[in-house]
Amino acid sequence: MGLWIQISPGSDEPIYVQVAEQISEAIAKGQLATGDKLPAVRKLAAELVINPNTVARAYSRLEQAGLVTTKTGSGTFISDPKLRSGDAADINILTERMDTLITRGLNLGLEGRDLIAMFKTRLAGFANKSKSRKKKK
Repeated sequence: MGLWIQISPGSDEPIYVQVAEQISEAIAKGQLATGDKLPAVRKLAAELVINPNTVARAYSRLEQAGLVTTKTGSGTFISDPKLRSGDAADINILTERMDTLITRGLNLGLEGRDLIAMFKTRLAGFANKSKSRKKKK
């Protein structure tokens, strides 16, 4: 499993959020599949030169979102999407973020059809990466 995470120390986002979001994106793109094992907390912390508590906090955030499961003594694994439950709070956050993106696009002078085309292109990129990952297995 190739997990590539880049930390931006000057970012307004806390490091644990950066780690969690990049792992979440890798799952969404199919770069990490159900059953894949994440690096041990201490190993990833050493690779990223960050505190192990930061990685543990990121993993905890992913577990709360239902994206990973931790098996004591075995490690942290990507969970099966079929077993993940849709959380109304997460859907509300997603909707708010979409509203923000739509507002920014319209303020930039883009038309609704342009925004839809951009969304479809980006979504296709995620779907293609996910399909190619499944074919390799």
